[in-house]
Amino acid sequence: MAETAVPGFAEPARLWADARHAAAVLGAQAGLLTEGARLAVEPGPAGARQLRLSAAADTTAVLRLDVPLGDAAGYWHPSAGWDRHLTADWASRWRTVGPAESAPLGCLYDTAGRALLAFGADRPAATTRVRFGLAEDTARFGAWLAVELRAGESCRVVLQPAGSPVAAAVRALGAALAVPDALPVPPAGREPAYSTWYAMHRDVGAADVEAEAKLAAAAGCGVLLLDDGWQLHAKGTGYSGSGDWTPDPAKFPDFAAHVRTVQGLGLRYMAWIAPLIVGERTAAHRKFAHLAPHAIPRLGCRVLDPRLAAAREVAADACVELVRRHRLDGLKIDFLDLAAAYADLDPVGGTGAAGRDDGTGAGGGASAECGTGAATAPGSTPSGGGDGGDAGSAGGAGDVADVGEGLRLLLADVRDRLRALRGDDLLVELRQPYTGPGMLAFGNLLRAADCPGDATANRVRTLDLGLLATSGAVHSDMLMWDRSATPQTAARQLHSALFATPQLSVALAGLPADQHAATVFWLDFWRSHRDVLTGGLIDAGRPDHLHPTVTAQLGQRAVAAFFAEHTHARLPLAGRTETALVNSTAADRVVLDVEGAATAVRLDTFDACGRPAGSRLRTLGPGPAAIAVPPAGLCVVRPA
Repeated sequence: MAETAVPGFAEPARLWADARHAAAVLGAQAGLLTEGARLAVEPGPAGARQLRLSAAADTTAVLRLDVPLGDAAGYWHPSAGWDRHLTADWASRWRTVGPAESAPLGCLYDTAGRALLAFGADRPAATTRVRFGLAEDTARFGAWLAVELRAGESCRVVLQPAGSPVAAAVRALGAALAVPDALPVPPAGREPAYSTWYAMHRDVGAADVEAEAKLAAAAGCGVLLLDDGWQLHAKGTGYSGSGDWTPDPAKFPDFAAHVRTVQGLGLRYMAWIAPLIVGERTAAHRKFAHLAPHAIPRLGCRVLDPRLAAAREVAADACVELVRRHRLDGLKIDFLDLAAAYADLDPVGGTGAAGRDDGTGAGGGASAECGTGAATAPGSTPSGGGDGGDAGSAGGAGDVADVGEGLRLLLADVRDRLRALRGDDLLVELRQPYTGPGMLAFGNLLRAADCPGDATANRVRTLDLGLLATSGAVHSDMLMWDRSATPQTAARQLHSALFATPQLSVALAGLPADQHAATVFWLDFWRSHRDVLTGGLIDAGRPDHLHPTVTAQLGQRAVAAFFAEHTHARLPLAGRTETALVNSTAADRVVLDVEGAATAVRLDTFDACGRPAGSRLRTLGPGPAAIAVPPAGLCVVRPA
């Protein structure tokens, strides 16, 4: 999350000042620390409570939620990444969240993985500032939200009751804050996908992509994503050649015909686009640099300012024309997080985030040519921020003050125009960090952030995404591995995407036979267990443990995946038609802790490539039982 500031609330002493309006809610203390707003407590869904912040005049409302530290073990939020520990208030900072990055919600939990403080604000569009931390002198943990409210505007903050598992508490928040008009997910969105990125990077061409598409369809994929490299000027590093969004005729002599060829294989076709990027080597740069004051010199590009109506029109037209002209099934919309650079700037000028280079993907400094002030489109007038109402149509709005509202308007325009072309079959991929609940109105494939070859990160990120994805299909980052490695290595990469929809991105042509067998076997396993893995009740344990064992249960079937040795999964066997045990470790056994009575079962085991590795009868339970499973292999437990 981008670091920011809230005037008057930099020091911990101010954060813990006496509240002007206070209320005790579900074991937490809620306090409004600023003038100009009112605080009311209202009933919420399923035992939750709602805090209503309302303003009679324009104001910044700062709300504190705090609880005793108790047995707290960590704090989770949508952009937590690896950092899930307890932060001291003096070491914390204000962060800006919104559609471009994360979401205004979080969950403090104890050593049993139960929620102590779980909250979320209904700010699907407008940017919000958040902070959290522990007061060491009082042993209380606080979370703060700074919300810009216009006269007559209100904001709803939902609190979940303490005591439920983290996953359940966060899912309930996601449901309570869900947008009413989520983009439908067509069946193809829940099929394994093939991406060209890690397999080919920018060295793509019609013949090679079609050859890989044929192999991907045979392996069980339902979607092909053509990533960066298809467009004119896509050479070298950086993004100086991105922005014109015209297919390179040397790579794709007839792009529309190529798309039809791939679709004829039974695959939906999506293409990568970064509509906010204006590369220095493009015609778009010559035309639209004045709409993109934020420059990233090391990437050779500028970023369109979505607060400007003219900039939104440029970006939306690029997306819609690409789909319309080539009859694509959807888009992979990338780098929306770069818009976060405009979070602290006035739309007609300023020296905030756009004037610094922090070394991150959203960094960079504006060049002397355009300065640091954001342009205003001719004939338009800035308007206020706020949450912009629901996630509805852009409605011809002009310039806006809030970057989150600008992104909402842009994405609403793109969504509405693309749905006019593709209806409910439209596919739109968004990736972390812009995958909060409010983005479900604009994207139906929510992908984990890039983590090439990192199975642990893929597992953690997809599980994090799944907590809030009340409607969209969660997709893994593209799966790749060393083609000279063992098939167990390939299998473990596929295991990392079990509880999401897998995306492959390893070159299938010439893939070693054992790796190919592992790929086909685990994709088949995923498809046959998709309802349990993506729609069942998930237990992933404590967030700070990074989910070493994950279980999913639905009806009479269950899946337990073991990602670390010396762990166990606790599940009942009685009444189950099947329990699948996935051993994603280098060990040759797993431990199943059987709930309830002893049960006579048949154990069928398979190695990483799906080859049978033995069958036997055994009585399991009650309590823990070690079960032999080949490394990166599978054991299917059924009634004897």
